[in-house]
Amino acid sequence: MNTKNGYVDSNGSQIYYQERGEGEPLVLLMGFGADGNVWELHAAEYEKHFRCIILDNRGVGLSAQPKGPYSTAMMADDTAAVMDHLGIAKAKVAGISMGGAIAQELALNHPDKVSCLVLISTWPVFNNYAKTVYQNLIKLRRTSKADDFMELLQLWIFAPPYYEDNMSDLKEGQAGAAANENPQSQDGFEGQLHACMNHDSVSRLHQIKVPTLVTIGSMDIFTPPPFSDILHEKIAGSVMETFPTGGHVHHWEDLERFNRVTRDFLIDN
Repeated sequence: MNTKNGYVDSNGSQIYYQERGEGEPLVLLMGFGADGNVWELHAAEYEKHFRCIILDNRGVGLSAQPKGPYSTAMMADDTAAVMDHLGIAKAKVAGISMGGAIAQELALNHPDKVSCLVLISTWPVFNNYAKTVYQNLIKLRRTSKADDFMELLQLWIFAPPYYEDNMSDLKEGQAGAAANENPQSQDGFEGQLHACMNHDSVSRLHQIKVPTLVTIGSMDIFTPPPFSDILHEKIAGSVMETFPTGGHVHHWEDLERFNRVTRDFLIDN
C-alpha cells in the first residue's frame, strides 16, 4: 500500500487526508467517532480500481477537533476544500452513516464535484427517537469508561447474528478502546453528533441528479431502514441494496458482498 497524506486548511481548521490507489478519484467519508483508517477493509479493495481520498472528518483523528457546533454542510465544505487542494474537479463519493449525510450535502451544495454517490447506513433527517439516542450517547460518553462505551456502541451498530460467532472480535474492540492513548476529544464527539442530529436534506433530495446507490442492513436499529427508504424514494433513479442479516455496520458484517456490490456500482458509474 502506497499512501500519501497531508493537511488542508478549511475555514481555519486543519483537515487531514490520505491518498492511495490510482484511477478515477473516489472520496471516502466515515461516520462519527471514527477516523479515515476505519475504511481499511473497503479501501483495500477500492484502491485496486480508484484513486482513494480518505478524510479524517473535522472532530476526529488527525484533523482539528474544535469546539462545536458542526454541521454536515460545514464538513461537506471541508471535503470540497480537500478536493480543490488536490486538483480534483469531480469525484465519486461514498459515505458511511454521518459520512453519508456529509456526502448528501456535498452533492447538494457542490453538485459539480460529485459524479455518483454511495450512501451507506445513513439518513436524510432524524426523528425524535434517533435524536434522543444521540443525546443519550453524548451524556453517557462523558461519564463512561471507554470500553463500556464501546460495548454500548457495538450493541447499537452490530446485528444480533454477528454476536453468535464474533464475540472475541467485539471484546477485542472494547479492549482497544480502553487502550487508545489518543481517543476522540469530547468536543469533537459532541460536535459531530450535533451535526448528525441537525442534518435535514429531505426537501432538497430531489435536487440530487447523479447515480446513487443506497445500502442498508435490515436489522439496523441505529439508522433504521425507513430512513434509507426516504433517500431511495426522493433521489430519482437511485438503487437500494438490502443486507437481510446486517445491522448499521452491514458493510463489515457481510464484507465480501458489500465490497462487490459497491465496487461494481462505482466502476459502472
